[in-house]
Amino acid sequence: MLMQTHEARLDGLRKELARRGLDGFVIPISDEHMSEYVGAYAQRLEWLTGFGGSAGSAAVLRDRAAMFTDGRYTVQVREQVSGALYDYEDVPATSPAKWIAEHAPEGAKIGYDAWLHGIGWAEEAERYFAKKGIELVAVDGNPIDAIWADRPEASLAAAVPHDDAHAGRSSADKRAEVADWLKEEGYDATVVSALDSVAWLLNMRGSDVDNTPVALSYVLAHADGTAELFIAPDKVTPELTQHFGNAVTVRDRADFVPALEAMKGKTIAVDPNHAVAGIFRALETGGAKIVRTDDPTVLPKAIKNAAEQQGHRDAQARDGAAVARFLRWLCIEAPKGGIDELTAAAKLREFREAGGQLKDASFDTISAAAGHAALPHYKVDEASNIPIPPSSIYLVDSGGQYLDGTTDITRTVWIGPGEPTAEMVERNTRVLKGHIQLDMQKFPDRTSGGALDALARMHLWNGGVDYGHGTGHGVGSFLSVHEGPQRISKPGGAFPGTETPLREGMILSNEPGYYKPGEYGIRIENLVLVVDAGIEGSEGKYLGFETLTFVPLDRTLVDKALLTDAEIDWWNNYHTAVRAVLAPQLEGDDLAWLEDQCAPL
Repeated sequence: MLMQTHEARLDGLRKELARRGLDGFVIPISDEHMSEYVGAYAQRLEWLTGFGGSAGSAAVLRDRAAMFTDGRYTVQVREQVSGALYDYEDVPATSPAKWIAEHAPEGAKIGYDAWLHGIGWAEEAERYFAKKGIELVAVDGNPIDAIWADRPEASLAAAVPHDDAHAGRSSADKRAEVADWLKEEGYDATVVSALDSVAWLLNMRGSDVDNTPVALSYVLAHADGTAELFIAPDKVTPELTQHFGNAVTVRDRADFVPALEAMKGKTIAVDPNHAVAGIFRALETGGAKIVRTDDPTVLPKAIKNAAEQQGHRDAQARDGAAVARFLRWLCIEAPKGGIDELTAAAKLREFREAGGQLKDASFDTISAAAGHAALPHYKVDEASNIPIPPSSIYLVDSGGQYLDGTTDITRTVWIGPGEPTAEMVERNTRVLKGHIQLDMQKFPDRTSGGALDALARMHLWNGGVDYGHGTGHGVGSFLSVHEGPQRISKPGGAFPGTETPLREGMILSNEPGYYKPGEYGIRIENLVLVVDAGIEGSEGKYLGFETLTFVPLDRTLVDKALLTDAEIDWWNNYHTAVRAVLAPQLEGDDLAWLEDQCAPL
């Protein structure tokens, strides 16, 4: 019998937990690879609670339950999850482990799925629980799966080779680099469990997760340069096998745990930030020596080679033309009324697809009108969809997946008729000033993203306002739109990677914003490439940013009087570059619109 309401699903879970002798259970948004975006089969939290965000978790006890989200989802979680069923808890002020320790009775048994949680989470929970006499229990089979009658199956779509011309390096070369690292450190093998790391290492792509071209699989990479790929047999084609050659052994995904348990006496490197607790438990069971260390693919994946850098430039140019066509369409149609958030998102997708090279969106488009624009990670659906009101701000954050690059761009535009309020213009101009400040900054090699974050916020801070998300994230090459290890964010915050030194070749977003709850939101986002700053006479190596994203910014929301001469020069130089990149791809009315948008400020 299908459980139609979230109340019925919560009740069903509690009955299943009681049947198993458990007093509670923790439900994250995760899969067996600790992915940010997960397949439909792994959307357990959304099925249970209705929450559609990309980060969050729930804790369920016999007599109460709670949702845990950070500042990005403060409003969204209250719109989507019933306050009658769940308490709303803020992260990092609290956590599921802290909350359970406070509310579960002494002697309680709390279940968790070791294949959905990191080892750090499990060990921290055990420490909290031990103080209260609470036991953390790894479940044998997820209890939500036992009651989710129509749960989708995991994808069996074929995995495909990713051409070396786009990758810029062969898989053999990458595996040799990992093997050299393993030998240097004295390790026998490393577990590669993050899906984008597997894809990068083997030059393999897939379609198992919406928006991210990866295939559900694991790799054991060995010190002799060979590798074992654990993947569902139905996903393997002759072309893929030929692509791998003799040095990659393809094994059934079901063999992964037995393979880990067969590592007795071997020294195995595992990244606790990317490998679930189940991997550690299986290696421990088999008697392997586990060394906790960074995934050796993460940094070389983040430092883009020349082919990947040029691929990004090419993808961004095509993508920019599509976004420009969309913005022209929007400025004509939206002021008439009758355009809603879903219609706008679909139209943007249509413009991207018209180029013939789009493989997928890089994330679900944030098509946000009026008060929805104040939700930084708003996700429009049939239930939340609203018309885009004339005389309002509209924010669109979107991206595309192309064989040669992954894009991510946010534009905030004024929908006429009429003029934006003075406050809107002032706030947008402060966001713009922060964006420009970060874009223009030069900095010593190996400076961390955390050291640069305040540059994007300084003009907002001087106006007594701020934004609750990071300023920049790494971006993959036809891979994850949110890629580590680098990040530009407040030091000491909840986001990993803030202290990672920036390296030449890394790609990041530059996306300061401002959000007025219930009224409007502003964000300006371009992607940038870390390059040699070329400072003549510099004492040591200095880096800077090369802008990759070229789409006009809305001048209606800019107060020129608040800009310095240097900022006006940046604006005009940027739009000269926009014209140079996009004009050859546009014609007729689209070209005329571009010329108008790119006129000097």
